[in-house]
Amino acid sequence: MNKAEIMKLLLTEEYGFLPEKPDSVSAEEDSIEENFCAGKAVLKKLRLTCHTGYGDFTFPVSFIYPTKRNPPVPCFVHINFRDLVPDRYLPIEEIIDSGYAVLHFCYKDISSDDGDFENGLAGLVYPDGKRTETQCGKIGLWAWAASRVMDYAMTVPLLDQKRISVVGHSRLGKTALLTGALDERFYCAFSNDSGCSGAAVSREKQGETIQKIFQVFPYWFCKKYGKYAGNEEALPFDQHFLIAANTPHRVYVARAVEDTWSDPEYEYLGCVAADVYYKNLGMKGFVHPDRDPVPGDFFGAGEIGYHLRAGTHYFSRDDWQLFIKYFNS
Repeated sequence: MNKAEIMKLLLTEEYGFLPEKPDSVSAEEDSIEENFCAGKAVLKKLRLTCHTGYGDFTFPVSFIYPTKRNPPVPCFVHINFRDLVPDRYLPIEEIIDSGYAVLHFCYKDISSDDGDFENGLAGLVYPDGKRTETQCGKIGLWAWAASRVMDYAMTVPLLDQKRISVVGHSRLGKTALLTGALDERFYCAFSNDSGCSGAAVSREKQGETIQKIFQVFPYWFCKKYGKYAGNEEALPFDQHFLIAANTPHRVYVARAVEDTWSDPEYEYLGCVAADVYYKNLGMKGFVHPDRDPVPGDFFGAGEIGYHLRAGTHYFSRDDWQLFIKYFNS
């Protein structure tokens, strides 16, 4: 099965088909802080406007870049739960000190995290709030927005356009994986604790299952995905397809040993299973020892990167530091 066939399957049966790409994306600067992080960075508050066949859609983006590094610099497109800079999931000074820029946006500025499909981008794409069986849910809309941020990043000369990665945690880790699979311009998709319907394979999974996730969050996915709730054996794919679909670029799966709801063991198995696809393309894939991982493990030698840290479901500084370590390898 080639990548186009994998993506068609994932979009038809799980995430839904995204809106068409916009005709263009323009940016307007709302404010600028020249001496951010004690003069080590600039913080710009932007408004990106996507000019689409549905109409114009505008959302805010924060752009933080280091001033003590020679351009072009690598960059993270960070999909976050809040629009704060810094944020508990965004240790911005440490990231800047490592020489990285960040383009950061709040997912709720795209569309609310609920079943309301009449607000934000959802209201533009689905003017009556109704979707077909295979039109995307909220994860697809958030992924669409992340690619629009990438559209903007490709116009910024101070960014290294070959080294821009997308990153997210939990439901936004699922979003980062989908974004990377759909948009090959990214250098890497970093998924932190994405769990069920993210990096963790679904068959025999512990913790959150398709039945549980679809019962509470059906609006994240296309409607058709519901037929696999409690019926995982009928799946014509599993989540390692999503990891594999990030070819030809890199992909990274981060886990926490106490995050049993996400099921760290089955996130690891997702990487192991996706390894075959990468290797069939002549790539290194997932380079790992022949044993179960333990907290503190970092496997960064292949196109599938991985770490297992101590602790629970969280996006920590440790995770960011290991992402940067992999980015630099």
